[in-house]
Amino acid sequence: MLYITGSVSIPVDEIEIHAIRAQGAGGQHVNKVASAIHLRFDIGASSLPDVCKQRLLAWQDQRISSEGILMIKAQQFRSQQMNRSDALVRLQTLIRAAMAIVRTRRPTCKTQASVARRLARKKRRSETKSLRKKVRD
Repeated sequence: MLYITGSVSIPVDEIEIHAIRAQGAGGQHVNKVASAIHLRFDIGASSLPDVCKQRLLAWQDQRISSEGILMIKAQQFRSQQMNRSDALVRLQTLIRAAMAIVRTRRPTCKTQASVARRLARKKRRSETKSLRKKVRD
């Protein structure tokens, strides 16, 4: 069970995890061992709340295919177990981000007192500068 929040969790059988060979440098070790993890998660067939599914599918993310399958490839570590936990954590943070409620900004107005203070400051500054000028007869 992968716990997302206190009330939302994903059963492990909804997540497909396959071990594959990692890319990049590593010498003989990278050619012999399948240490990278390829995680596939079907968003439409999952037990997530409908709101979360819609938000995930609406994202223009290259990791989400047109069929609604989320693919994460983890190959940062040399160990298969660490890459597996890294992929699960990345899935967890992605779903948490989709569940986060974005609050809309309420426009606010300046108070009359703040406008008056600003104008008073400007007037004082103007008077200070005008006193520095040369006196003309």
